[in-house]
Amino acid sequence: MKKLMMVTAVACGFGLQAVAQDSTKNGGFTISGYAEAYYLYDANRPLNNTRPGFVYSHNRANEVNVNLAFLKGSYNSDRVRANLAIGAGTYMNANLAAEPGVLKNIYEANAGVKLSKSSNLWLDAGIMPSHIGFESAVGKDNWTVTRSIVADNSPYYEAGAKLGYTSKNEKWYFAAMYLNGWQRIQRVDGNSTPAFGTQITFKPSSSVTLNYSTFAGNDKPDSVRLMRYYHNVYGIFNVSDKFGITAGFDYGMEQKEKGKNKLNNWYTGVVILKYSPDKTNSIALRGEYFQDENGVIIATGTPEGFKTFGWSVNYDRQLFANAVWRLELRSFHGKEEYFVKRDLSTTKSSPVVATAIALSF
Repeated sequence: MKKLMMVTAVACGFGLQAVAQDSTKNGGFTISGYAEAYYLYDANRPLNNTRPGFVYSHNRANEVNVNLAFLKGSYNSDRVRANLAIGAGTYMNANLAAEPGVLKNIYEANAGVKLSKSSNLWLDAGIMPSHIGFESAVGKDNWTVTRSIVADNSPYYEAGAKLGYTSKNEKWYFAAMYLNGWQRIQRVDGNSTPAFGTQITFKPSSSVTLNYSTFAGNDKPDSVRLMRYYHNVYGIFNVSDKFGITAGFDYGMEQKEKGKNKLNNWYTGVVILKYSPDKTNSIALRGEYFQDENGVIIATGTPEGFKTFGWSVNYDRQLFANAVWRLELRSFHGKEEYFVKRDLSTTKSSPVVATAIALSF
């Protein structure tokens, strides 16, 4: 985690996704790319131009930068699939800081085989998007410019093996994972314990998605082993062509001491409302709360730990089929003074203004 200080951000993000395809009867190779540049303005004007330590996406302030850019190659056939994406940007710097060497630039690298001719049962292995949460690292795929606190403080990616099954009517998806850790490509030195995950997704209709994901494992060396248990629940409801609701609740627990039964816990909730009067314009409102009293995920050193409410207002305008301009107002309001100003004084609030352009091809 990074140090705690808050930033007002004006984010200018632009994404780029290119597709070139060489398909055959049994499969096809696709090349795509994505890039998201942004500018962040922070009212607290931190000396090092870095957003608070719990922010891992769009985390640079008062400068033009790239949040995420990658070039991706994909191969898909009836029984085999593979993906490789090489990435760069402040998202990669912040989220993969603990990974060694070239692994810091691997956004995605996995291969999968279909285990049954008659059933949609796949075994995938490698570096994959996380099975936890409804928000992606790819900005254009989210309803807001910036990520929710819960998205930044739960895995964006995971490394390991995944067994996934989709029902014939495509309403149910079940998956079980064997993982290297909590957002880890390379397991922590001195750690010999694998982690595990599960996911159940139910889509009763094209307008409703319900998901329940879990994680269980130790993400520390064996000498200080602390088991972590995490539950992620969310629903996405497209009420109409113009109105949608996303709501999520996460609850985590971790042992206080190795071999002891007592647990520290943290929880968070988020609700996002989206209104699109037409295909060109959309507005999103977000409310969220994150409580980590014992500093398991977000350590503050304050008596009551991390207790923060946040809100944001987001406006998107679709410029072209593959380009969108975005504007966001956001603010965090803490129980205590978690956020550091330029003069090194602390404050309970951190307003953010974000503007973004995203391109995809």
